[in-house]
Amino acid sequence: MTEFNSRAADAYSVQDYSPIGEIEGVELVNLRRFNDDGGSMTELGRFESGLLAGVDGFEARQMNFSSMEPLAIKAFHLHRRQTDVWYVPPSDKLLLVLADCRSGSPTENKVRRIVLGDGNSRLVRIPPGVAHGCKNLRRTEPSNIIYFVDVQFSIDESCDEGRLPWDHFGAEVWDVERG
Repeated sequence: MTEFNSRAADAYSVQDYSPIGEIEGVELVNLRRFNDDGGSMTELGRFESGLLAGVDGFEARQMNFSSMEPLAIKAFHLHRRQTDVWYVPPSDKLLLVLADCRSGSPTENKVRRIVLGDGNSRLVRIPPGVAHGCKNLRRTEPSNIIYFVDVQFSIDESCDEGRLPWDHFGAEVWDVERG
């Protein structure tokens, strides 16, 4: 077996390839993307009396579109009542960071990073109490998010749009992993 010099030996590590732990209540739904010579279409969901088929118990009350400038970070949002269901088009690329802030949850304090878009079509269900934020990983182009919520936005006393600092879970959570 080859021996490394002391500098390389001190820095050497093996990447952890074990499965990523889940956060209780977070759900990923793979979507079908249909392609032809003129482009593509992705069905995000079908509504049945306001309920989003495939995402059990979720009644959409508002649908939103958000665009993020290159390398921008939007974080962290936190809701007491609202569930979000996010979709990032396959042509875009965002890093979604989730953190379980629910007291007593089996995954309390768990942080998870998920790359959305980047050729994939899927929905992510984000339950109340799970802090969420994202970073546009594209250096020169905006990235977009289409998302459904089950609580309509309000600026009055019923507002459920809380915030945590962008670095609440450590500034390094936004770093691109190198290896």
